[in-house]
Amino acid sequence: MLSFDDAQRLLAAYAEPVAGRETVPLAAAPGRVLAEAVTAVLDLPPSDNSAMDGYALRRADWRAGEGLALAGRCFAGEAPPPLPPGAAIRLFTGSQLPAGADAVAMQEDADERDGRVYIGREPRPGQHVRRRGEDVAAGQALLPAGSLLGPAHIALLAAQGMAGVPVSRRLRAGILTNGDELTPVGAPLGPRQIYNSNAAMLAALLAGIGVEVADCRHAPDDEAALRRDFAELGARCDLVFSVGGASVGERDLVKPALAALGAELDMWRVKMKPGKPVALARLGETPVLCLPGNPVSAFVVFALLATPLIRRMQGRAETMPPPARAALQSGAARRDIGREDFLRVRLERDGAGGAVLVPFASQGAAMISSLPWASGLARLPAGLEVADGDLVDYYDFARWLA
Repeated sequence: MLSFDDAQRLLAAYAEPVAGRETVPLAAAPGRVLAEAVTAVLDLPPSDNSAMDGYALRRADWRAGEGLALAGRCFAGEAPPPLPPGAAIRLFTGSQLPAGADAVAMQEDADERDGRVYIGREPRPGQHVRRRGEDVAAGQALLPAGSLLGPAHIALLAAQGMAGVPVSRRLRAGILTNGDELTPVGAPLGPRQIYNSNAAMLAALLAGIGVEVADCRHAPDDEAALRRDFAELGARCDLVFSVGGASVGERDLVKPALAALGAELDMWRVKMKPGKPVALARLGETPVLCLPGNPVSAFVVFALLATPLIRRMQGRAETMPPPARAALQSGAARRDIGREDFLRVRLERDGAGGAVLVPFASQGAAMISSLPWASGLARLPAGLEVADGDLVDYYDFARWLA
């Protein structure tokens, strides 16, 4: 068995980013990965402008109690006239600063009457002035390749006038569940059968991290059927996920099916709970990650081990977001179980406003209800006793599943 850290590192470097890129409209870019670095072509702001509604003036012209002649008004988008000596020009937020002005007095400090404006507070040089290029200068590196694009990135690209964005090709994944006991969701449930929640869950997890599900199949407990499905999925997908059938039972046929297709296991079993029966192989050039059949275990393994592989193949700059640290509110000491233990927890605030991790009441691997309740996973390291209030690593689903 591999340690959890070794397994995570192996998956994060297991495959190269997929080849292929495309240019998509800005509106379609959220959730995509930037394929090349972007350099600014425009200064932001494009000219010196006012940060306030107020009056542009020359600092040297101000005198306490003396008014400045009002030389005009300038709205955002208009070109102001040059500022005459001893005068002020009415501006609004975003208005271009007139030539000759070096400060803006906000309107709350001004009194306009009889064609003059009286500034009650002495202005500072540069006060309330946004300088050209102070946010972004033309030629400046804007965004690196591998950035996962979100609303903030879109705002920056739109401000540069980019209508199209170069992004990496969307990753295509195949899903293969197996087991005679599983029934498709929506079909009549037979005796001793359960619904196939893994297929729907995994498809949702992949969609959430920006992966296209190219094919989703279910195979019975039959090695020939598994071989056929693995071969077809491996030929048309960038990576394949199987769920269940990779342990040591008599009907755990995933490993023999992969071996018959010439795939060799590069990893089998990881020192983690839940999620020990996980396997990794390569079918031709296609990575195959075999998740445990238990939905909770499959969810945890996907979050912690599959996502670094996915991010790597998507071409993202960050493959493993750093975990946070927070106090575990366990109520009791936890004994060492000899492997990493990942508790489903919810991040909450204690009475003093500090962050605490509250575990779900039951940590059994069959407790699917714990998944929507939890906000992430708390890592209890092997070889250490963990007591109530100890700081532990926290893997936030909002970061690890995005």
